[in-house]
Amino acid sequence: MEQKLKNQIAIITGSSSGIGAGVAKSLAEAGAIVVINYPLPGGLDAANNVLDEITGSGGKGITFLCDVSKEEDVLKMFAAVIKEFGTVDILVNNAGIQKDAPFEDMTLAQWNLVLGVNLTGQFLCAREAIREFLRRGVDDSRSKAAGKIIHMSSVHQEIPWAGHANYASSKGGIKLLMESIAQEFAPKKIRINSICPGAIQTPINQSAWGTAEALKSLLTLIPYQRIGQPEDIGKAAVWLASDDSDYITGASLFVDGGMTLYPGFSTNG
Repeated sequence: MEQKLKNQIAIITGSSSGIGAGVAKSLAEAGAIVVINYPLPGGLDAANNVLDEITGSGGKGITFLCDVSKEEDVLKMFAAVIKEFGTVDILVNNAGIQKDAPFEDMTLAQWNLVLGVNLTGQFLCAREAIREFLRRGVDDSRSKAAGKIIHMSSVHQEIPWAGHANYASSKGGIKLLMESIAQEFAPKKIRINSICPGAIQTPINQSAWGTAEALKSLLTLIPYQRIGQPEDIGKAAVWLASDDSDYITGASLFVDGGMTLYPGFSTNG
């Protein structure tokens, strides 16, 4: 891969596994120095495994423990990264969780946990990234933009999802958070966009693809007739973080194999 992000500093939240790990690997391959964030001390081994794969391929990065739902953790992470590398160029706001329940049985704790990580965490990290972008401004030797933020949303910012009201609400919130701050900071040459994955083959949704029967059922929702891979999202993230997409801000990029095309209507409903 061409090193379109050479020596840019990229924080990828929730990147010790799944989509986040795929994004970290793709950004590192494109030349970025990546910060692999993990939320709990028990996740260090997984984060180190991702880092080992990156460094083994000639990439550079570090790991960092941070619960993005906690303001003090986010402040410490950004301060430490800026102290070590001088700045931050790219934020991929990827950390996200699910705590599913029928709506009538959903607890306040389940609601608050998902909104805290998925939405408040994205607010906190985006705020700190924007503060650094404003401090530094545009450095043409790094990028045409002062900074780039990629919010990881979901097809469920558009598609309702019964039994997952907290998750879908968090993704709907991400959509308007992204659009609002993209509008606010475009004049400062800060580009802010979202990637909206469809079904991606990661541990969080193994029940949807882990058996032949489950995969067959899932594919009825995907016109392109394959499940997505983390590198599909990683390649999209590289493009959005690079100057190739310099005129794009406030956009939601659906990487979903056509899931948002309402495939149930392909045979006239």
